[in-house]
Amino acid sequence: MDLKTIIRDIHDFPKEGIVFKDITPILQDPAALRASMDQMQDKLEGIDFDLVVGPESRGFIFGVPMAYNMNKGFIPVRKAGKLPFQTSKKEYDLEYGSAVIEIHVDAIKPGQKVIIVDDLLATGGTSKAMVELIEEMGGEVVAMLYLIELEFLKGRDVLQGYKVESLMKY
Repeated sequence: MDLKTIIRDIHDFPKEGIVFKDITPILQDPAALRASMDQMQDKLEGIDFDLVVGPESRGFIFGVPMAYNMNKGFIPVRKAGKLPFQTSKKEYDLEYGSAVIEIHVDAIKPGQKVIIVDDLLATGGTSKAMVELIEEMGGEVVAMLYLIELEFLKGRDVLQGYKVESLMKY
């Protein structure tokens, strides 16, 4: 299934000049959703890992079912102030602003191998911040997996030295 034909472009969202890649048509189509999950999981074949880490909110959409299907735990990374327990936090830049993310301080044990799963790799800011949080906790990022990669924003450059996979590139 060619998932690119299902993605919808929304111009000037969330601000003027940005073309937002809308994944909701994939989520609404059972066959497309299954194909996206299957194709993403196929990219992880042969990779040994303990946990799936996903950022709020679209990382949850793909990360939780992947963790379930692969019998792994899922670790949520959320916007500041959303997690109820003690957290570690990182500020980072987005392609259209800045943000702060948090993870529970006990979410990852030293030596655990994790993959990061999200819907989109843009500038790499969110992923780099997650890598820093994970590594500060003693975890090892063994792969990063995205449904979509916006190559012109060069997010992969920020993540040099890490295994980065994506299903669709624009």
